[in-house]
Amino acid sequence: MKNALEENRWLLWLGLQRQTVDARERVRDVVGAVLGLWVAGALTWLGWGASSPWLAAPMGASAVLLFAVPSSPLAQPWPVLVGNVMSAVVGVAVFRWLGPTPLSAALAAGLALALMFPLRCVHPPGGAVAITAVLGNAAVPDFGFSFALLPVALNSGLLLAVALAWRRITRPAPMHAPVLHGSRHSTADPAPQDRIGLTTDDLDAALRDFNQLVDIDRDALEELLRQAQMQAWQRRFGSVRCADIMSRDLVTVEFATPLSEAWALLHHHRIRALPVVDRARRVIGVVTLVDFLKHARLDPRDHLSLGQRIRQLLAPTPGLYSDKAEVIGQIMSSPVHTAHAQESVVELVPRLSDQGLHHVPVVDDERRLCGMVTQSDLVAALYRSQFSGQPGGS
Repeated sequence: MKNALEENRWLLWLGLQRQTVDARERVRDVVGAVLGLWVAGALTWLGWGASSPWLAAPMGASAVLLFAVPSSPLAQPWPVLVGNVMSAVVGVAVFRWLGPTPLSAALAAGLALALMFPLRCVHPPGGAVAITAVLGNAAVPDFGFSFALLPVALNSGLLLAVALAWRRITRPAPMHAPVLHGSRHSTADPAPQDRIGLTTDDLDAALRDFNQLVDIDRDALEELLRQAQMQAWQRRFGSVRCADIMSRDLVTVEFATPLSEAWALLHHHRIRALPVVDRARRVIGVVTLVDFLKHARLDPRDHLSLGQRIRQLLAPTPGLYSDKAEVIGQIMSSPVHTAHAQESVVELVPRLSDQGLHHVPVVDDERRLCGMVTQSDLVAALYRSQFSGQPGGS
């Protein structure tokens, strides 16, 4: 045991990275980097010939960041373009001032870094661009300040364009969902997830105290920490499934159910929502009291009370044609967020808090309605699992 701990200390000291990227992602990163560098180099070569510096060597480092660490703030469009181009200008200026010496190379990289901070464009390959401008091959001094445009700006722009296109093609969904803040009700209250536990103020304070550049986007870091919190909850309460806490004897309606019938069911059973199902019992919508209120006629000229407007909505229109809603399918909310019966209740927390949902229909393997979980069900389940001695309870 002692030898294992000692070995881990050595691995940490050496900075050996713990691999958390799967093989598919590695292949995607490698193919993307090869493609980006090939496009940037080939187009520059075709346009200006092999005698020009058609590919700046530091573009290899930029490619690693753009394709292997796409969520890094160092790999975003502004740092890539401005960081590289500004560093090239600094490098050429220092070369003209001091010539190709070790001191000029060091000063070029240092001055480039000094400018990256206020310009908010810290990009590590920029330091290499600055040194290349000082100690590059014989063609670099001949280009002068145009070296910042050809090949640096052109290479950077082409590489960035390929990287952005590659992300869109190979990652159709966002790499991380942004955490939404602020009240859904247009009040001063913070969002539910910000009232206890980790808050944005806590994260900002920790980053200020850390006082170092962190190679991950702040929003991605916040989402990563919240995912870690969710994993901890999953470990403690993961044994509780939707099927364990859901209501099973459900009152449902269909698309063609008259509004008056659905309204009567809501009041008779003292519930706030009715799942809308088709003949195969698959969920096609949900109707709530709010849906009735939204579709009641709101005409200030008639001076009707809310109750009168509701009765007006529920009353069937005689004849074959109507300019108001007559059946549930016309006022229901759709599509509907659903959960699987075997899904952990912990996974419902973001939906019932952050997204403001009050009830989630539960479906089986055939996507047929088999239950309903409400906010009250979730709170009661987590409370019971904490104190009942179930796995994860204390």
